[in-house]
Amino acid sequence: MKTHTPGHDAVDAIADQWAAVRPDLDTVPMAVFGRIYRLSDAMRGKVDKAYAPYGMALGEFDVLATLRRSGAPYTLSPRQLSATLMITTGGMTGRLDKLEKAGLLTRSPDPNDRRGLRVTLSERGRELVDQAVEAGLAEQRAALEAALTEEERDQLTGLLRKLLATTV
Repeated sequence: MKTHTPGHDAVDAIADQWAAVRPDLDTVPMAVFGRIYRLSDAMRGKVDKAYAPYGMALGEFDVLATLRRSGAPYTLSPRQLSATLMITTGGMTGRLDKLEKAGLLTRSPDPNDRRGLRVTLSERGRELVDQAVEAGLAEQRAALEAALTEEERDQLTGLLRKLLATTV
């Protein structure tokens, strides 16, 4: 097993271990996705910390940001929110309860559907999510700029888009 050297990370160490016991394996896919998973976990933690001063975690941010991105009047149904965020309606209800209690959104009857509800971002919620998105983006930007040139960031964006398009 190799020791840590510049340009050699924990994912390389795992691939090296596999190469020692199974030299027949091509571990490039493991190396690519292992780094994506680790990067995602690391950035999730950093972004979560960036949102904390605004009284929200990533899950709450996602709800508020989805409403904000929907444009004025910043209103969606719980079903639309659940579909966009890929969470169950039960999970959505808990988030909505918390955010409504904090005054960041309101729920009201849907005028077009007696059984439906509409979720609307409050003015306070809009102001807070606007601040939080800037803080989260600053963390992400700092991570990218510390490691990659502008050209490399553009190239990575294109490569990840291409990979994602073929896997979902």
